[in-house]
Amino acid sequence: MKMRLRTFALRLALAASIAMPEIVYAQSTTITSGAGSKSASSDPGFIALQGRWVRPDGGYVITIKSVEDGGKLDAEYANPKLLPFAKAEASREGTTIKVFLELRAGGYNGSTYTLTHDPATDVLKGTYFQAVVQQKFDVYFTRAKQ
Repeated sequence: MKMRLRTFALRLALAASIAMPEIVYAQSTTITSGAGSKSASSDPGFIALQGRWVRPDGGYVITIKSVEDGGKLDAEYANPKLLPFAKAEASREGTTIKVFLELRAGGYNGSTYTLTHDPATDVLKGTYFQAVVQQKFDVYFTRAKQ
């Protein structure tokens, strides 16, 4: 009985996709990342985030390898040991590109970077929240020379 129901359901789904291919196609390709925002893959501005960024006041390094759909960053942090980010996201507010990074490993316990990209100077600037001591610091990162 279960096999017949599963076979019937598969045939019904196949028939629906043949009868209404535009609906199936639209459902399988529509990607949204929030009201009024662009997905990262369709936003060429996010490409500017890729690379190695150095914080001059301590040698801390953020490496952004890629940006996925929805703004998820493939990124890591070095101080000097490599640490993964618990959360790494890019977003856009108007023409401003924002980056949010959260650390949970290596004793950082929820410390975050909230940064914006300045395309004129090619700098990531903003605040670092040091969760252990509950303090915020103004910081910036410059692009490392290759």
